[in-house]
Amino acid sequence: MRTSSHFPSLGELCGGFLHLLYPDLCVACQQDLPVRHSCFCLRCQWKNIPFDLSNPSDNVCTARLWGRLPVQWGSAAYHFTRKSPIQKALHHLKYHNKPDIGVMIGRELGKKLLANPACAPVDAIVPVPLHPKRERLRGYNQSTVFAQGLSDAMNVPLLSQSLLRCTHTATQTNKKRMERFQNVGEVFTVQHEHLLKGKHLLLVDDVLTTGATLEMCGLSLLQVPDTRLSIATIAIADR
Repeated sequence: MRTSSHFPSLGELCGGFLHLLYPDLCVACQQDLPVRHSCFCLRCQWKNIPFDLSNPSDNVCTARLWGRLPVQWGSAAYHFTRKSPIQKALHHLKYHNKPDIGVMIGRELGKKLLANPACAPVDAIVPVPLHPKRERLRGYNQSTVFAQGLSDAMNVPLLSQSLLRCTHTATQTNKKRMERFQNVGEVFTVQHEHLLKGKHLLLVDDVLTTGATLEMCGLSLLQVPDTRLSIATIAIADR
């Protein structure tokens, strides 16, 4: 009885060769990934705490904004904890010129949101803007690359110019809630209202902490007639 042998195709050979030259690396520990097109290696996946998307209309994301910003649903990819893989990934994203990290995490979360019937479909995605000065220094807006990944996975338009940050504010790190609120107050301006009117918008940021930035951005967007709002972040910082 003859047995057939599987010989790799040209595409498989090329893919293997390219992987040797440009291996897929874990976005946290930079080790080789056993599964291509994933964000974290198995060890880092085990250490991360994924966000529970079973009840997107009533969870820790929506509760943090309760009474401040009316949202249809809220989501995050992970819980943010100190020294966790997601903290390391965010550090690489923001300070080490790794925009692909935001795109990859956005695609992973976007697939989950798209498959979740409890998440009402959105019409457009709006990232929280950086001030142009800070964006020039960094080279990109981390919220925009995250939004790009969501847009790719959900097949929803990305409206990256719909919000403008008008004042250069100090970093939000280590600020208390009232200080954060005063720091971002009245610095966001809506553009291209005709693209937003009557739409269900997904407002996205990198990390949800006190929610002050999302609150001010969201309230600005809700000034546009007949808009509804949901939110998504890469991570939510536990209190």
